[in-house]
Amino acid sequence: MRALICGITGQDGSYLAKLLLEKGYEVIGTSRDAMVASLENLHRLCITEKVTITSMAINDFRSVLTVIQKYEPDEIYNLAGQTSVSLSFEQPVEAMESISLGTLNILEAIRFAGKRIRFYNAGSSECFGDTGNSAADENTPFCPRSPYAVAKSSAHWLVKNYRNAYGLFGCTGILFNHESPLRPQRFVTQKIVRGAAHIARTGSGRLELGNIDIHRDWGWAPEYVTAMWLMLQQDRADDYVIATGISRSLGYFVERTFQWFGLNWREHVVINNELQRPSDITHSRGNPIRAERQLGWKSSYDLAAVIDAMCAEEEKQTLKE
Repeated sequence: MRALICGITGQDGSYLAKLLLEKGYEVIGTSRDAMVASLENLHRLCITEKVTITSMAINDFRSVLTVIQKYEPDEIYNLAGQTSVSLSFEQPVEAMESISLGTLNILEAIRFAGKRIRFYNAGSSECFGDTGNSAADENTPFCPRSPYAVAKSSAHWLVKNYRNAYGLFGCTGILFNHESPLRPQRFVTQKIVRGAAHIARTGSGRLELGNIDIHRDWGWAPEYVTAMWLMLQQDRADDYVIATGISRSLGYFVERTFQWFGLNWREHVVINNELQRPSDITHSRGNPIRAERQLGWKSSYDLAAVIDAMCAEEEKQTLKE
């Protein structure tokens, strides 16, 4: 089996590449410019030499079609495009082009290629907006509250349309927040872990955060990429919510992280209202019952275990330095 991973250098792309290699796949990964792409995550997982990296601009149809025709993959995983909600407010056009247009280009290229390629599209819980006291499932209406979420919603419907109109095997995984040591520091979870580690190491400093009263459904990224693979092994294409079903506050994440490093977070964390997003989600929680019943997938990491694993890896990396 040959898999093409669009966006292989990110958190999910790297873990997915590792999983597929373990299952005997030939793995090709794309980056906008393979010559200058950061392969740090692949290096950390010790798989850099086991994958092929090629250049592809996801918002350029010719580029996408050329890569698909050259490598003739059995499966395509689209994890490319803008990944930051906050950045999408600053760069909304880039969000729409890299996510919705990029997804459309892959779908059209698959259709033009005329081969039975199975396609996974990375959706997002952000499409649901605020779930309140309920847990969102596959039938919950979308209510996007950021350019990123609008783009992801558009991509979701494009996949569904191509599945219905052309019979393409296309699935969207509506993933709720999932973390790991491979998260870049622009994500608040990694910002918290590295900030606490720095304060513990130096004995001084402070960490500025925005709204820590938000609640999210946080999971463990290496488990979530298994769900992606499982979706493409089914007899029938469908969309799935991937989540833990449990929501915790960012404040809990902060407190647990600082405790892990032997610190009292209240002595080091400063709330800065300027860091809050123009339109944020207060509560977000998913209902993964369809994935459990149809895929046999269920999360085993709770948030405490996720935090502990991230903190332990950060301490390990610090000792190496």
